[in-house]
This record gives sequence, structure tokens and C-alpha cells, in this order.
Amino acid sequence: MIHSMTAFGSARVDLAQGSLALEIRSVNSRFLDLHFRLPEDLRQAESPLRDLLTARLGRGKIEVRASFTRVADTASTTFDPVWLAQLADQLQQARAVIPDVAAPRLVELSNWPGQRGNDAMDPQAWSEACVTAAHEALKQLEASRAREGERLAGVMLACADDISGVVDHVTAHLPALLAEHREKLATKLRDTVASAFPSGFANISGSELSERLAQESTLFALRIDVAEEIARLRSHLTELRHILGATDSTDAAVQTSSAKPGKAAKRPTGSAGKRLDFLFQEMNREANTLGSKASSLEVTRAAMDLKLLIEQMREQAQNIE
Repeated sequence: MIHSMTAFGSARVDLAQGSLALEIRSVNSRFLDLHFRLPEDLRQAESPLRDLLTARLGRGKIEVRASFTRVADTASTTFDPVWLAQLADQLQQARAVIPDVAAPRLVELSNWPGQRGNDAMDPQAWSEACVTAAHEALKQLEASRAREGERLAGVMLACADDISGVVDHVTAHLPALLAEHREKLATKLRDTVASAFPSGFANISGSELSERLAQESTLFALRIDVAEEIARLRSHLTELRHILGATDSTDAAVQTSSAKPGKAAKRPTGSAGKRLDFLFQEMNREANTLGSKASSLEVTRAAMDLKLLIEQMREQAQNIE
């Protein structure tokens, strides 16, 4: 299945000490590029999160953001008298220099780091909460990637159908184009012989005529023989549909029959986006060759249409994992 690299997933985990929210954003990139935006108190979770994302994702620029909120329970807050005395002494010292320094409010004292038992963070618990949230966010992200990938595959398959139509059009008109070019070649040969030998064919030796005909025939064959380009384009279209998961039942049956007994046929492994990028390079090369061999305006237009459609597919493939 084709997956897009653009997606988003989020999750929330509640603990006795508070709650944790985690978001995963993904955009297209040539490689897997991980970025973490974590509070210092959650920095210990970066390593397990990195391992999880590396195992589940192949390509894309991934940004992970996490935040937490601890439970505020002022009712159970108890203050250390020694600490309060030290704080009062520090306040007096500060007022000796800055007389208008305000005293801390009760809520500020309650939220002072380390003054409540439930303020102490358990690194293991919060790290596990990050991983749990990441699993849920990854489910959403992968589902979004699959849906977007299906839409991208549909766009490229539509372009592939258009390319197939252009190739069929060129193939159908190829006999007429060949006949037209043969007529042009025959006229050119007659004009060339008449110009070189005004007295007629009587003064032309058989070897000279054969050599001239061979030269013109070779140029003719090289100029208009696009059968190889057409065949390769059709082959590339078959491979494209296979990569995009649109292989028909006949192709699937052939793949299954060629597989070893007891083993199912497998699709090629690796990045589908990179395989598609290489495939579009080859298709563009065939379109260029077809255009260079064009013997008519119709074939030239067909080559331009092919390049346009291939470029549209290539742009879509930039976002495929």
C-alpha cells in the first residue's frame, strides 16, 4: 500500500500525577528526519521515542511535541517550617536592597518546586506515558498517511491511464506515419538521383545505387522506429501500476505462479517513493527519445503530452514514503 509522508497524529495519557499530551507531525523529506520538542522533564523519553519512530516510519521529516500538566492539589500541601524560615530570611535580605519586593502568595508557595510530595516527577512513569501516547498518535498518523497515499495513488493511476491512451494513439497512427515517411523518402531518393545524375539511371552503377539506398534506409529506420520506446513505456506503466498496488488479476496470477511453492508472491521492498522517482526518470527518457524521433507534428505533440503527464506524476511521488 502507498503511504503519503504528510500526516498528523495526537494522543493524551492521564496519570495520577497529571496528564501528558503528545503530537506527531510529518511532512515530505528524502530521508527519515526526526525532531523532538520535549520539555526538559521529559527529555529521558527521547531515546525510546526515537527507537519507536525509526521502526515504524521509513521517510519524512517528523516533529514530535510533548507537554505535561501536573495535578494541582493545594489541599494536601504541607510546608516545611525550616524552608519557610529560610525563605523569609531571603525576603528580608532582598527588601534591605529593594524595599518594595512583594512577599510570595500562598498559591505561589504551593506550586514552588519540591514543596509538594506529588510534585516529584517519576521519570520512568512519564517516559512510559510518552511511549504510550506515541503509539496512539502513530496509529492516527499511519492511518492518515494511508488515506492520503490512496488518494495520491489514484491521481497517478489516472495520469497513467492518460499516458496509456497517448501511447495507444501513437501506435494506432504509426502505420499511416510510416507510409507517409516512406513516400517522403522515395521522393527524396528520386530527387537526389536526378540531381546527381541528370542523364538518368543508365550512368549509375549497381553498387552506387545500393550504397545510397542503404544509407537512406538506415537513416529512415533510425528516424522513425519508435517500437522500442513504445514497448518500454508500456512496460514502465505495468511496473507503475504494480508499485501503486493496482496490479490486475492476471498479473497477480502470474506473480503467484512464479513464486516458490508454499510462499506468497511479495511486492518489492524498499521505499515506493524512491522506486517511483527512478521509474519516472526512465519514462521521461523514453518520452524524450520519442520526441527526438518524431517524424510528424502529431508525434511531437504526443511526446510533449507524455512529458507533462510524467512530470505531474513525479510531483505527486515527491510526497510518497
